[in-house]
Amino acid sequence: MAESATSDGEGKPIYLVDYPKIILLYPTFLVALACGIVGLFIKEDSPVAITLATVFLWTFGVNLVVLAFEFPRTTSLTIFFLVMALVLGAILLVRSNPEVLPMVTNLLSHIRPHANPSFYFTLVGVLGLIYIGVLVLVGFDYWEVRPNELLHHHGFLSNLERYSAPNLRVTKEINDVFEYALLRSGRLILHPSNEPRAFVLDNVLFINKKEQEITKMLGALSVRVRTDSPS
Repeated sequence: MAESATSDGEGKPIYLVDYPKIILLYPTFLVALACGIVGLFIKEDSPVAITLATVFLWTFGVNLVVLAFEFPRTTSLTIFFLVMALVLGAILLVRSNPEVLPMVTNLLSHIRPHANPSFYFTLVGVLGLIYIGVLVLVGFDYWEVRPNELLHHHGFLSNLERYSAPNLRVTKEINDVFEYALLRSGRLILHPSNEPRAFVLDNVLFINKKEQEITKMLGALSVRVRTDSPS
């Protein structure tokens, strides 16, 4: 069962889903879709096509950085954007003043990326199928918080594990400001009072809202960890 909105009523269950990080590629999905649609109305070797391909590559590159690295604090995010701005500024400087660095200018002049609509739509189709698969699979592995118990639904045969919910301790960690900015996601750690182990959900969407709902329902002991990112 996919994660759904929860009513403010205290008796309503709260659903928690640990999504794979592939869902963070949705900016690439959207940009590829837009580029494919625009590409239907322009020539493949036109300057607009080159601009589209450049925008797509930058978006895809930044998305890969988000998946590959963690930016735990807003200062690291600031540094990242500063580096990106310096790189773009250097490229624009070299292009507008070719005499500054002739070798770099010559190299950049040969970089003219372009792609046809088929490329963009193929990527959209692949990511779309993956997202559909993710939505199906999370229906077989999710957590349900009720006033008196914590339920873990998993497996194709609907296996169910039950834990005591009262005095549940909840730890929230926002370890990556990029992930939080894209989907308000973060790590949620559940500590049932009668269970020696903790249960870690690494990529819970809208984590602040979910944590507040759990705390309100259970009067849970809530621990906030590394929440330097914007609310």
